Amino acid sequence: MAFATDAPGGASGTARGLESFSYDDAVVRKFMLATLVWGFVGMLVGLIVAIQLVAPVAHDLTLMGGRPFAFLKPVLEPIYSIEWLSFGRLRPLHTNAVIFAFAGNAIFCAVYYSTQRLCKTRMFSDLLSNLHFWGWQAIIVSAALTLPLGLTQGKEYAELIWPIDIAIAVVWVGFFGVNFFGTLLRRRERHLYVALWFYIATIVTVAVLHVFNSLAIPAGLTQSYPVYAGVQDAFVQWWYGHNAVAFFLTTPFLGLMYYFLPKAAEKPVFSYRLSIIHFWSLVFIYIWAGPHHLHYTALPAWASTLGMLFSLMLWMPSWGGMINGLLTLRGAWNKVAAEPVLKFFVVGVTFYGMSTFEGPMLSLKAVNTLSHFTNWTIAHVHAGGLGWNGFLTFGLLYWLLPRLWKTELHSKSLATTHFWFGIIGIAAYVLSMWVNGVTEGLMWKEFDPDGKLVYGTWDEMVPAL
Repeated sequence: MAFATDAPGGASGTARGLESFSYDDAVVRKFMLATLVWGFVGMLVGLIVAIQLVAPVAHDLTLMGGRPFAFLKPVLEPIYSIEWLSFGRLRPLHTNAVIFAFAGNAIFCAVYYSTQRLCKTRMFSDLLSNLHFWGWQAIIVSAALTLPLGLTQGKEYAELIWPIDIAIAVVWVGFFGVNFFGTLLRRRERHLYVALWFYIATIVTVAVLHVFNSLAIPAGLTQSYPVYAGVQDAFVQWWYGHNAVAFFLTTPFLGLMYYFLPKAAEKPVFSYRLSIIHFWSLVFIYIWAGPHHLHYTALPAWASTLGMLFSLMLWMPSWGGMINGLLTLRGAWNKVAAEPVLKFFVVGVTFYGMSTFEGPMLSLKAVNTLSHFTNWTIAHVHAGGLGWNGFLTFGLLYWLLPRLWKTELHSKSLATTHFWFGIIGIAAYVLSMWVNGVTEGLMWKEFDPDGKLVYGTWDEMVPAL
């Protein structure tokens, strides 16, 4: 896509030259296709592990309803007989595929498209753009090969072995970071729009989190020992784990929201001042909230309490951002009924508000005693992952795809059907897991008159769940 802009030159004010440039949309298309492919893979693996939870062995398919599910046995029996495809191997593959492959490629797709338009310049280096794309796909394939083999560091969201960790740092900092900041330095637009600030926070903070959490001493090609130990290791891990959600699944998607939602609605952001307050308060507060994952552990009480307090403070900026996003649609709500893109965006932003209300609530120690280690936490994660990240991504794809391929969307009715199936699926998943999790937590807290647990073993709880 080529453009021309005024460039200083000539002997008089009227004598000006035109400077032409074009955007690199080829890399955007690549990341979009990768998003679709890895989204399918990640969710397929999630379906397999979900079936394994319901029916831990092949003959237990009767638990799923008996005869109607008998057709699954020929498919699932080979899976159950291979250790590489067991629940413990596939679960981290599912989380890594959905977070870093599906959401990650969607982030890069959005960043490369919007940054060029906001800066009115081409990306700093086409070579770095392509190295970033192929390097990231190579990392994903490496994860897909090593995790089922049981090659892992055993740290949630940071399971990958040390050679892959180094590759992530090189691709993220050396290719993506240099390319992005190089583009900012050569921009033609002086003002940095708020979406770019969210991208800056993402790139800088994820680099710091990944490098410091992954520090380890290699003990062979596939093994290593972390430089941290004991409670310090747990502390650093959940500083990383919480902020991986904050700065990989939140800040880049907020940048995406602030760029693509006004574009789709053809309306300016409701309050640009509020968006700046949203950014700075979120960036300052979010980084300190990680210790709330370690309530009632060996972590000092003051540290987990501090994490809880910062988590509670997150309510204000998070809801400020949600309100800003929804009010951007003022005067355009009639379009929401007709445009599937806006439907996805509205529900995505609403799920952001729900998740950022529930998260601080779950950080309260009194609530955490009920929710911790239950399916309530799983419901919370998927409400954010599927509702916020998933719906925003699908809205992005439906808006961007016709523009990248210069065509019309094949069928708005199919996109609307996709939307309603997604709503029904997420509601069924999250509501059932909420009820299940609260029931589970209450059963764990039930004692008989002698002070003993009424439900002393997991087997006694399963029928009720």
